[in-house]
Amino acid sequence: MLYLWIFLLIVGFALLIKGADWFVDGSAGIAGKCRISPLIIGLTVVAFGTSAPELCVSVTSAIQSWSDPTVSDISIGNVLGSNIVNILLILGVSALFHSLPVQKNSLVLDMPVLLLISALVIGLGVWFNALNWWDGLIFLVIFAGYMFLLIRGAVKQHREEGEAPPREEAPPKGKIGTWMRKMEQKVWFLILLAVVGLAMVVGGGTLLVDNAKKIAEYFNVSNRIIGLTVVALGTSLPELVTSVVAAIKGETDIAVGNIIGSNIFNILLVLGVSSLFFPLPFTTAGMASNLIDACVAFGAAALLFGLSLIKGHKLGKIAGAVMVSCFLGYYIYLFLA
Repeated sequence: MLYLWIFLLIVGFALLIKGADWFVDGSAGIAGKCRISPLIIGLTVVAFGTSAPELCVSVTSAIQSWSDPTVSDISIGNVLGSNIVNILLILGVSALFHSLPVQKNSLVLDMPVLLLISALVIGLGVWFNALNWWDGLIFLVIFAGYMFLLIRGAVKQHREEGEAPPREEAPPKGKIGTWMRKMEQKVWFLILLAVVGLAMVVGGGTLLVDNAKKIAEYFNVSNRIIGLTVVALGTSLPELVTSVVAAIKGETDIAVGNIIGSNIFNILLVLGVSSLFFPLPFTTAGMASNLIDACVAFGAAALLFGLSLIKGHKLGKIAGAVMVSCFLGYYIYLFLA
């Protein structure tokens, strides 16, 4: 049975990643047909799509917590683990290949917001011993305010800079590429693509949570460790591959901003929605480790902010080595503690 669970876990990852990709493509295509600005599409549809794996996994495990409260550890572990992986591993490895410039907007708005809400997770978790539905509402209200500021600033910049020249796309290769390009012009196909993609995300998230739980029980490993490692690494896989490839190619302009935005979405949207379904335990008996993980996530954000303020607002090889070392140290702690 173990091999079956591992196989289904991998299938769940594949469905999550490809489903999110299809959902974004379909939704962005529909928005484009409705003449919505590509800028707004990027800030809303695409941003939501990149957080869809974490959102689906955390919400699924929160719902299943009604029958098994220990599964809630996957919800909070997935978010905290993903945020740690995003900063220490993904940005760290990417910086080893190429210096990553930090945009002014990230220093002025995004990083302070990430630090604030990371501290808020710790404060609310310690105060109430769990993240409850009212904490979820607080996160969602902040999320709405952050999105308002983000969209307003982006629209203002878009108006000042004018319409960007259309990007040249490579011609489709082969008959399948030509067929796909034609189908993407049809609204019904874009709707179908978005619906199928969303269904794949939901199905993949369910498979992932169910089989991660079974594997954890088989090896007598806590759901917290599974959420912080296997699930967090799996749901961050698209960002990892994309960021490293972009760094190798030298296309690093928005790499840091994208990771920070993903972390903000994880806390405000994913934790916010998940805590509406089931209280996420924080410092109750036997689960105080969630506080340690939240502090590590806050420390990772603070480290990123500090490294971004030196050496011309760029993350170089030294910064990358420091972040990767911190990541390895944290994972060694997880398995030895």
